[in-house]
Amino acid sequence: MFDQFTSEAVGAGHPDKICDQISDSIVDACLAADPQSRVAVETLVTTNKIILAGEVTCSATIDYEGIARATVGRLGYTNPAWGFSDQSPVEVLIHQQSPDIAVGVDEGGAGDQGIMFGYACDETPELMPLPLMLAQQLVRNMDGARESGAIAYLRPDGKAQVVVDYENGRPVKVSTIILAVPYDPKITKEKLENDLWSKVIVPAVEKYLPKQVLLRKDIKLIINGTGVWEIGGPASDTGVTGRKIIIDTYGGMGRHGGGCFSGKDPSKVDRSAAYACRFLAKNIIAQGLAKRAEVRVAYVIGQSKPVSFGVETFGTASTSEAEIKKYALSLMDLSVLSIIKQLDLCRPIYAQTAAYGHFGREEFSWEKVEK
Repeated sequence: MFDQFTSEAVGAGHPDKICDQISDSIVDACLAADPQSRVAVETLVTTNKIILAGEVTCSATIDYEGIARATVGRLGYTNPAWGFSDQSPVEVLIHQQSPDIAVGVDEGGAGDQGIMFGYACDETPELMPLPLMLAQQLVRNMDGARESGAIAYLRPDGKAQVVVDYENGRPVKVSTIILAVPYDPKITKEKLENDLWSKVIVPAVEKYLPKQVLLRKDIKLIINGTGVWEIGGPASDTGVTGRKIIIDTYGGMGRHGGGCFSGKDPSKVDRSAAYACRFLAKNIIAQGLAKRAEVRVAYVIGQSKPVSFGVETFGTASTSEAEIKKYALSLMDLSVLSIIKQLDLCRPIYAQTAAYGHFGREEFSWEKVEK
């Protein structure tokens, strides 16, 4: 396997994640008004500008601009002096879904062609890869410290990267942690590092590796590698929907079909079938049938059922892969409408998926373990 593995994550205020959350908030608004809505919306944010584009078919009138401003404000961008805020201009370029696509989707077919993967392993209680779960916990802790006032001088945006050492295929310790976060330049770098260590890093590592003796001298710690970081967000780095697909999924440990999730209603199999694959992979691990599992499917536009299906357990199976495949298929009919119905996907649940990853979070239906 590997001696080390590295994964990264970004905070909810990262420019790309701002876009994911705006796009998914639009999906939620459409589904709340009309559960049969068809949505494919992209967002772009840059210095003092928000652009919305895409296709929507919905029986209700949606306040796209209001949704965008509310999302940006909720994420902490309320100061125009930072070059981007909830007062920035919003341009809306959204039109109706193509009838050529709609004709197949309306009959229960996939909204596009593509390949999707799901992955699970026994490294964490969530049955997710440890490096990614640690990275996601670090950015959660950073955002939480800013929002609660525990580290009030932090500003929106931020990243984490974690290197985990493995022995005999099992994670044993964290060897490197990299954090990047904008903050008030009046604060010394020494105070920033001390606060991040005690209020962000220690709680995250102790949650997932309680047996590791956590000493700063034993971990390579890099904070804001280029020096002081004062202004984050879209004024520093343009954001676009769907650019964090590895962070959204398995941190690079599981394969990815290439399609993003955010901004898409569940008729788009990039989203719904990837959720179904995670559901199947997680249940394979939860039942003790393997230590690592990857489920893969492929669809063609307008057709209901996948054109291919497979399961890989990387030599960790406790039974035959034929039996594992049979078990997986007993859990779920992988036709598009059946996935949507079984996982109850025509609900306004998507804005909360758009930060801190789509998997390893018990609040989502695709994380349920069957008895």
